This record gives sequence, structure tokens and C-alpha cells, in this order.
Amino acid sequence: MKFIETRGNDGQRPTSITFAQAILSPMSSFGGIYSPESLPSFDSDFMQSHIDSGYKKLAKDILAMFEVDIDEAVIDEALNLYDKFDDPKNPVPVEKVYDDLYVSELFHGPTRAFKDMALQPFGSVLSAVAEKRDEKYLILAATSGDTGPAALETFKNRKNVQVACMYPNGGTSDVQRLQMVTEDAPNLKVIGIHGDFDDAQSALKTLLTSKAFEASLKEHNISLSAANSVNFGRIIFQTIYHVYSYLELVRQGAIELGEQVYLNVPSGNFGNALGGYYAYKMGLPVKQIHIASNNNNVLTKFISTGEYDLRDVSVIPTTSPAMDILKSSNIERILFDLFGAERTKELMLQLDSDKYYKINADELAQIQAIFAADFCGDEEGLEYIKQAFSVGYLMCPHTATCFKAYDTCREDKSIKTIAYATAEWTKFSPIIAYALTGEKFEKDIDALKMIADKAKVQMPAQIAGLFDKPIAQPVVINKSDIEKEILSFLS
Repeated sequence: MKFIETRGNDGQRPTSITFAQAILSPMSSFGGIYSPESLPSFDSDFMQSHIDSGYKKLAKDILAMFEVDIDEAVIDEALNLYDKFDDPKNPVPVEKVYDDLYVSELFHGPTRAFKDMALQPFGSVLSAVAEKRDEKYLILAATSGDTGPAALETFKNRKNVQVACMYPNGGTSDVQRLQMVTEDAPNLKVIGIHGDFDDAQSALKTLLTSKAFEASLKEHNISLSAANSVNFGRIIFQTIYHVYSYLELVRQGAIELGEQVYLNVPSGNFGNALGGYYAYKMGLPVKQIHIASNNNNVLTKFISTGEYDLRDVSVIPTTSPAMDILKSSNIERILFDLFGAERTKELMLQLDSDKYYKINADELAQIQAIFAADFCGDEEGLEYIKQAFSVGYLMCPHTATCFKAYDTCREDKSIKTIAYATAEWTKFSPIIAYALTGEKFEKDIDALKMIADKAKVQMPAQIAGLFDKPIAQPVVINKSDIEKEILSFLS
């Protein structure tokens, strides 16, 4: 399968590239990214044949449909990393909360967040490709809280790669920050910045397209790539769990094969939702995809009105900080798939220059045929956490936003909903503790212990051990100093 550019070709790059090339160099002409030239499709026979498949078997067969130019042994080694999840036979449990609402739990990997689902195999693949080519790569990552720990975990001590991870200082939970700043592998650099996630993501994209930065890296014989979902290597693995979750509902007897479902996804950088969109385009029986946002509800307004408006807005800190994002990168791939490269380039360059674009009525109708959206305020989220706990389900504040979209976005109440839990309760324990008891905890460890006792669950060892680990990555700088800090790390 070939990958092409979302904003068209500038005459300086190849008109199409392979999967391996796309994951090594994810940015394309005019500041765009890469998307599949076409999508594979599966029919009812494919779904029927995988009803009893394990996750790794399903993943391998979907990757084969994409015809990725990666050695089979490398794919097998990457997929074997799912054996390290809580239950190797079922790395993505799907839990029933209400009769028509099921939660796909994507957080059972080593960093307790859904980014492990893609980044664990992705890191293994990228490192293997770089080593095979005898090339060295700097992997950039910008994080709102979960990409960073997962990227650092998958790339630490791997050959031929170094990682520079940027996070907004004060914009993550304490556990997320500790997961990053306690990493001490010599090929990892963690950089706190004064700013928000959009500042970190903007810095990442600037560096990825900077000729001067590229020249500086060449002095070290290093090339540049990214671990964010601008990299399609992330997205391809995020498509798989939507298919698996649907099949799990069939296995549980909740639906019959071929029956439509709603997918309900926290917004974030839109990679999770994009994976669901691709699964739908490939043949998954999806009625509609519901996008759940927090008070940073740019995507809700876009899907409702067609206006993507960043004028006179700034990031609002919320109780679901991993979703405190205004400019969601993967909307670009939706625009490209629906409207083509020329229109995508026009809209995205307008967003860069004017912080605003508006799609026309016909385009909006195409968006709304597939997506609906709502947002969940902090107080609403706390109530949803409390309500779910009353029926025996413990969830994080990001997952709680899905419960608002579940209440408001469904037009057909007879259709089952699959909502996606993106983080374990341990990542945001003070918020959850407050929702359950009204008590505020200054220290995460105290909130963690209280919830574990109240819910009668055990705190995972990898979380409990964080509080005794020394800080190995103390750097916090202005965003203007990021390039200098990275180059100093490489030297």
C-alpha cells in the first residue's frame, strides 16, 4: 500500500511512499502529513473468520491487508508486546456498564493508558526499521499526558533511536509527570515547557519541518521522526482495537454479527476517532462516531457548525487534561479523505494563517453523516464518575466525557454504544477521589490509596513504585529554548 500527502505534492518529494517511509518521515509537503492512498476493506466473511481470533491474530491479519512493507518477523515481535499487558489473551477487555453501553478498556498496558495500544508495537517496528537501514533517528513527541509516558516506555534503550519528549509543565497529572521525569535511559530526553499542549505540538511540527534543525541533525548523522499521531504508524495500530471491540460484543452476545453500533471516543488529538473512522470505512458496521470533548470544545463546534475557530481562544485547564487540546492534528486526515488534497491544503493553511476556517454546507453534511459531538464540563464529569461507580464501574475523567455524549448524541436508542476508556483510574486519582467522596487530596498517593480501598482494587505496581523513584529529568524551559535543549542532548 502507498501513502500520499494530505496537502498535495510540492514537486520536491515523491508523490507516494511506502509505510516504512511514512513512519520514518511523517511530515509531507506544505506542512501536511501522510494518509493511505486507499483503504483495504473486509466483508462479513472476514469478520466471521475472526470471531474467535485472539488480538494478535486479528492485528496481524489487518496489517497484512494494508500490505505494510515490514518483515513478518518484525511484525510478530512487535505484536508479542501485547503479551505484557494485564491479560495476554485479552489485552482490551470490553466491560458492560449499562444494557446498551459497553466500555472498551484500552489502558491495560505498561503505562496504564490507551497510547500503549499503538506505541508499544510502533516503537518496536520503527526501531527495527531504523536498525535494518543502519540509520539513526531522533523521535519527537509532544504530550498532553499519555503519549509521553508510552513513547518513553516503548523506545527506552532501543537501538538507533533517541527520544525528545515535550510536555506542558503543570498540564498533566502528577502520575503522568512522574512517569516521564523518572525515566533515566540514556537515549531519552524529557522537556517540560512553560505553556500548554498546543504549544508543545506546535513546537514539534515546527521542528519536523525546519530545514535548519534538519541540517543540525545531519551533523550528528541523525534523521527526524515523530511518535505523535501525525505518524500513521500510530494510526494503523489504533484502527485494530475498534474491530476487536466490536467482535468482543458479538462474542458476549450483546449484538449479532453485522449489527450496527455507535463508537464513542474522547476527542484529544483525534487519532483514536480516526482509527474508528478508518475501521468504519473498511467495513466495520458503525452507525455513527460520537466525539466527546471537555470545555475545550472546538471539535464540538466544528462538527455542529462547520467552523474550526481558534480565534480569541486559549486552552482551558480541565479535570480531563489529556484532552486540553484546541488543534487536533488528525482532523486533517478526515478532511483529506472526504474532500481531497487541494481542499485540505486550502483549509489547513487558512487555519495556520487566520486561526479559522469554515467548510461549506455540503461538506458539513458529509461530516455530520459520520460524526456527532458534545462536550462535558468538569462538574458534569464528576457526576458521571459518581454515577458509574454506583453501578460498579470505576473510570477516569476522560472516559466520563463519553458518558455525556452517550446521553446526548444517540438518535437511535436501540443501537449499542462502544465507549473507549483511555486511561486507568490511577492516572487521575485526586479528581476521581473528589468525585466519589467530595474530599480533596493534595498528594496523588493518598488519593490512590483511598480509591483502592473504597473500590477494593489493587494499585498496579508500576504506579505505586513511581513515588519512590528519583527525578532524572528535571528540565523545564521556555518553548523558545526547545531546539537548543534538544541539540545539547544530542551532543
